[in-house]
Amino acid sequence: MPIFMDIHENLGDVTEQDIKSAHQRDLAIQDQHGVQFLTFWFNSPDGQAFCLVDAPTKEAAIAVHKESHGLVPHDMVEVERPTVSRFMGDWESNVPNIARHDDSELDTGLRAIMFTDLVGSTQISSRDGDARALEVLGHHDRIVREALASRGGREVKHTGDGIFASFSYVSAAVECAVQIQHSFGEPVPADSDDPRVRIGISVGEPVSKHEDLFGAVVNLASRICGHAQPGQILVSSAVRELSVGKPLSFEDRGPIALKGFDDPIRLFEVPVADLA
Repeated sequence: MPIFMDIHENLGDVTEQDIKSAHQRDLAIQDQHGVQFLTFWFNSPDGQAFCLVDAPTKEAAIAVHKESHGLVPHDMVEVERPTVSRFMGDWESNVPNIARHDDSELDTGLRAIMFTDLVGSTQISSRDGDARALEVLGHHDRIVREALASRGGREVKHTGDGIFASFSYVSAAVECAVQIQHSFGEPVPADSDDPRVRIGISVGEPVSKHEDLFGAVVNLASRICGHAQPGQILVSSAVRELSVGKPLSFEDRGPIALKGFDDPIRLFEVPVADLA
């Protein structure tokens, strides 16, 4: 059966316990409708909840919600099991999969991972000298860090020609990427000599150690960035799926073979010009 992710928006003052109780009521009657609720996440600050459900149809999953507690999702999208497993880990044996910050704010454990890459920095150094290359890189760093500060992103580390950052909210990562490209003057003619940056974003559950992040989701974001063209923002299909309901546009660029991943990854471009 297909797997669906349903999105519940604007839940107001609903609490973690409310969502847990609703999930338990779903589990109690799911067999009557031939569905299986697998796991869920809760974004407390935004009043959002997400469920993963194995169901023959969207309608069957929604029927369980209607009968058990009445919290009908605002949207429901079909997701691929390999994609979910790649980014969420062993989610089927961890229900519910919920993590907390040290300050005890409820957190989904999901992170949007973003890599930026200043295109042609080596050529700039060879052509115009190291001083000019450092000036251009400094300009990139200021733009990216200002965008991170305004969108709630965290700089994980500098990569030499770019910045590796994480976000608690997927839409914030995409909006940050758009802000960065606009600050670089995108869209510009492809033959422009102006410094340009490419950006890749993925989403999942990275492993955290010593303030650094690791795992498949990090590797994927890096590979996506490396595949992007100058001035382009490319994201994984999971980013698009988790941005449902947000005023963001995505253009399907098809499945792409990326180094280190056995199966092609479907990528989407965020059209910078459309979001100016």
